[in-house]
Amino acid sequence: MLLLMISALILIAVPFAIYPLLLWLRATLARSPVKSSTITPTVDLVICAHNEADVIERRLSNALALDYPPDRLNIWLASDGSTDNTVTRARRAAGNDRRIHILELPRSGKAGALIAAVEAGDSEVIAFSDANSEWRPDALRALVAPLADPTVGGVAGDQRYRRPHSETGHESSGERGYWSFDRMLKRWQAEAGSTLSATGAIYCIRRSLFEPPPEDATDDFMISTGVIAAGQRLAFAQNAVAVEPPAASAGLEFSRKVRVISRGLRSVVYRRALLNPWRAGLYGLQLAVHKVWRRLVWIPALVLVLCAPIAIAQGGLARLVGAGVLLLLVLALLGTLSGSLRRYRLFAIPAYVAVVNAACMAATYNLLTGRRIARWHLPRGEEPTRGLEIESR
Repeated sequence: MLLLMISALILIAVPFAIYPLLLWLRATLARSPVKSSTITPTVDLVICAHNEADVIERRLSNALALDYPPDRLNIWLASDGSTDNTVTRARRAAGNDRRIHILELPRSGKAGALIAAVEAGDSEVIAFSDANSEWRPDALRALVAPLADPTVGGVAGDQRYRRPHSETGHESSGERGYWSFDRMLKRWQAEAGSTLSATGAIYCIRRSLFEPPPEDATDDFMISTGVIAAGQRLAFAQNAVAVEPPAASAGLEFSRKVRVISRGLRSVVYRRALLNPWRAGLYGLQLAVHKVWRRLVWIPALVLVLCAPIAIAQGGLARLVGAGVLLLLVLALLGTLSGSLRRYRLFAIPAYVAVVNAACMAATYNLLTGRRIARWHLPRGEEPTRGLEIESR
């Protein structure tokens, strides 16, 4: 029993401890820097929205305030069949500014809206953003700077979560902790060659590398990994910062994660050629660990939970391991059920890990049963807040 539990712990440690250590060594000992410089290519900033009336004016005002030459920037808002006042409020925010172009489209899903916006523009670079993101004023300049390197075909920016006014949100510690860890990995991945993929909140690619994403896949993953498939590097611009609000409740967060992870696993199936290390080199191994193995950690975690009572009964070292597993399980359950306890990292982080692994389990089931999530439903649930309250690193 003890050997089984130790094996499960090692499997869990691979994506979260062993892989990061090896990646850090690779990035430190064989660093491959990107030659960034100040450039201002023409940019089409694409924002897709479905029923985003509550945030769209703030998003467009934020885009207009970017420190970038006005004659080098066009902003494309693609409304995917919005049934609220998204388009009306977008037009009010646009005013007479010719940089904003609004596409009022029938409901087809995010992929269709995104493709329509890309095809409507003609700039050298396409940048992508979420409707509820807010970019720092210098974010676009920082985002395109690595494109000065001819080996770079796309750039991933840095997504951060706005600190809520009260720390009762499920993601207040857990989600920010995850993104801090992911940010560190992205930096090391980029220094070792290429970051694995971009987040939809902020990234860009050269127009010539754009490939229309499938409806049932994660568009940011498919578009950004198209850069790797084309033989170019995907850089990471840590100073290109976008801020988003966390989900308002554990229920909203769980459903969002099931959708995102389900589409993410489907995306890896589409990009399975990149898993081949003989074709993609180190990137293929990283993709397998980071995007596949990490999504299956729920299996050894479930083994630990099921073995824990038996291990406690056996005594010795097995008892200690089993007791530790059950303690973490209790902390996760308390953190998930109690909003007040989620103020504290002791409960917030185990609760967040539990939600993520439960979502991975559901997403794995969706993949194995062929269930595809092609439509785009984003229940925000959070109250609008003002300003960019960015957590410290």
